[in-house]
Amino acid sequence: MQVKVLVPGVLRADSDGAGELAVQLPDGAVMSDLLGQIGAGWPRLARRIADERGQIRRYVNVYVDGEDCRGLSGVDTPLRDGAQVQVIPSVAGG
Repeated sequence: MQVKVLVPGVLRADSDGAGELAVQLPDGAVMSDLLGQIGAGWPRLARRIADERGQIRRYVNVYVDGEDCRGLSGVDTPLRDGAQVQVIPSVAGG
């Protein structure tokens, strides 16, 4: 199956400039599988999204088909063929 990952401008230097990544995954894959594939192809991007334990970083929001991954099952969130995953780093300031 194929999943589309939307990469915001601030992270595109870590995805070789790509704003959209098409990632091939086996049927039944979950978010942690996707993070592993991102790590294989774009290791710097993967480190920006997930920590050394494979968990999504606190300051990064990841949405699967418009739903916050943390509100679903986190890295165990199931993915479907054609799913759209959006990565949004948090913005802070005063």
